[in-house]
Amino acid sequence: MTDSAGTQHVSEEPVVPGQRGAFVRRIGLFQATAINMSQMCGIGPFVTIPLMVASFGGPQAVIGFVAGALLALADGLIWAELGAAMPRAGGSYVYLRQAYQYRTGKLVPFLFVWTAMLFIPIGMSTGIIGFVQYLGYLWPGMGQTQGDLTGLAVIALIILLLWRRVDHIARITAVLWCVMLASVTLVIVAAFTHFSPDRAFTYPDHAFEVTTHHFWIGFAAGLTIGIYDYLGYNTVAYLGAEIKDPGRTLPRAIVYSILGIMGIYLLLQIGTLGVIDWRQMLDPGSAAHSSVASAVLEEAWGKGAANTVTVLILVTAVASVFTGLLGGSRAPYDAAREKVFFRPYAKLHPRHGFPVLGLATMGVLTAVGFLIGRHTDLATLIQLLTAVMVIVQALAQVLALSVLRRRQPGLRRPYRVWLHPLPSVVALTGWLVIYGYSDKSSPGRHPIEWSLVWVAAGCVAFVLWAAYEKVWPFGPREISEEFLHTPDPGTGLDAPDEPGTGPDADPDTRKPTPA
Repeated sequence: MTDSAGTQHVSEEPVVPGQRGAFVRRIGLFQATAINMSQMCGIGPFVTIPLMVASFGGPQAVIGFVAGALLALADGLIWAELGAAMPRAGGSYVYLRQAYQYRTGKLVPFLFVWTAMLFIPIGMSTGIIGFVQYLGYLWPGMGQTQGDLTGLAVIALIILLLWRRVDHIARITAVLWCVMLASVTLVIVAAFTHFSPDRAFTYPDHAFEVTTHHFWIGFAAGLTIGIYDYLGYNTVAYLGAEIKDPGRTLPRAIVYSILGIMGIYLLLQIGTLGVIDWRQMLDPGSAAHSSVASAVLEEAWGKGAANTVTVLILVTAVASVFTGLLGGSRAPYDAAREKVFFRPYAKLHPRHGFPVLGLATMGVLTAVGFLIGRHTDLATLIQLLTAVMVIVQALAQVLALSVLRRRQPGLRRPYRVWLHPLPSVVALTGWLVIYGYSDKSSPGRHPIEWSLVWVAAGCVAFVLWAAYEKVWPFGPREISEEFLHTPDPGTGLDAPDEPGTGPDADPDTRKPTPA
């Protein structure tokens, strides 16, 4: 239906539970929190502690993890409000589509999917790189080719494990989550049984001189590494169509996972600094640089214990990539279903109900990113990842919260951001600092320039796609405000009289709205 201003109001294709090709809500609060925490606490903290120490130049590096936690919490609250109000597969795609459709049509959500197909696999590839890095502690003679083949084999195994129904995956995730907790707990306990306060809290001269340029450069580097370690608090938002009672479950899973991981990281960082001299972590040839957690275990309990816990750390790395690809494979689904991305990405497995092409594509691109990353350094890969992600997703989504509050004040919001707009200001400032720092940290690699090139290429692709599909700017803007009329039953509203109809119908099970 088109109004007098040339704006076309559209309704969505129905997706009925029980039919082939429908998502089903099977993931509860415990499983959702486990998925988030497994994705957040993968190999990241075990490989980035030396990078954090190098950024700050001493044990004051703990500041980076605190700053990363504050940014993750501020941004996580934004995800919580948007995810609870619009619990659909695809996460950011849905939120950006709803917020920016009034002025730029489908440009912003198109750019998100375009970019997500790059930054999600890059993020997962860093987990596999960390896996191979820690495997080197158990396999000292591992060569470059052997490491490459091992990493590719692990990616193939993860895809195989994900090739099943989401409720089966949730059970696997719960087991992996327990292994993750065991690995970090053992490292923390080992560290504090041999903890030296003098080693952990003796700082170099001028460590806290906040008026110096050096301090703020180190802070920006630490914030970048810190938020990289916390990334994953939004994983369940991509699974919004598969979450039970999403209006309550999504916000709680996001907040619980951030607070839980923050406590784990602080204990892990401080404990490690109390066992291993921070100067050893700066030596590229030392075990403290490449496998710091294993070095802590060896120092505290001996080589045998270090080998055993290193195996658990390797499983933790697999768990992170496993949950990351689980959420990432859903990113293009809604876009494809609404013809904003290649249409085959909208097809679900006829028996297991997962997006086949999305999962396969993410797996292949993760393998490519792993092979490329093996021939560069991890810090540079992190900078490229964050620069591309920040410009299209992070900044746009912070602003989307305010846009939707103004554009759709009647949107049912089971959760509202605490102290708004303070978290938005904190998140916006943090992401801008990270984006501005990325070029300074990677001389000769120009992540800002490459991120702008990628976005520009996406704009060109959008123009070609829009011309083919005859949508804005080559046709009317299509305004779809279905969440104003069909909030999810998880928000606490009464169920409709007839399944799939009425103002309270689930957005993933509704019948078409009459034009």
